[in-house]
Amino acid sequence: MFCIVCPLLFLAGLVDSIGGGGGLISLPAYLFAGLPVHMAIATNKLSSACGTSLAAARFIRRGFVRLRLAVPSVAAAVLGSSLGAKLSLTVSETVMKYILFAVLPLAAAIVLNRRLFRDDGKRAPASDRKTLAVCILSAFAIGLYDGFYGPGTGTFLIISFTVFAGMTVNSANAQAKVINLTSNICSLTVFLLNGQVLIPLGLAAAVCNMAGSWVGSGLAISKGTRIVRPVILLVLFLLLMKILFGF
Repeated sequence: MFCIVCPLLFLAGLVDSIGGGGGLISLPAYLFAGLPVHMAIATNKLSSACGTSLAAARFIRRGFVRLRLAVPSVAAAVLGSSLGAKLSLTVSETVMKYILFAVLPLAAAIVLNRRLFRDDGKRAPASDRKTLAVCILSAFAIGLYDGFYGPGTGTFLIISFTVFAGMTVNSANAQAKVINLTSNICSLTVFLLNGQVLIPLGLAAAVCNMAGSWVGSGLAISKGTRIVRPVILLVLFLLLMKILFGF
């Protein structure tokens, strides 16, 4: 299990810190190693929370996280994910998959459009009401999706914050990491209290995930859209494969 999970969790941390979507690699890794579904999800939360916390800390140290945007966005995402979880109990997952068939090509087109998905080095002021409003609405809507379905949440947050809130790629990535970290900690707490986390494997995987996150966040900070754009496209492709083939 360690030989299967650890290398893949390094890759997941690398991908997640650059463009989000690391769970599309990490969760299948645990399942492939033979863990039951609930234990795989729970243990994945431990390793991903550690990796995300390291990436978030690195972005914070470089000044990309703005609390006036991050705090209300986190609150909106938590509210949205809670509603999404409740909604998932009443609506078929098939409905969300059909919606994603339309959303994924649109998201890819936005990322490929250099006029829309760009990093011109200009930071939107934290006091800008429009930026704040877009961040809160995006966090709520994508949080709703996260609670309902989940995969690719970080990627969609980065795209939305960049395109609609006018944020730089690194700033958008940083805000997304803070939101993802909050949701991971909340769900991890529940799993730990219920004894579902395989702690030895989770800790070893967490070290590998953090190493990947450290390398990936450094690449994202130094290379901007040159590295973020292709990674996001890879994540969107993996999400499409997941929908089509259920891996």
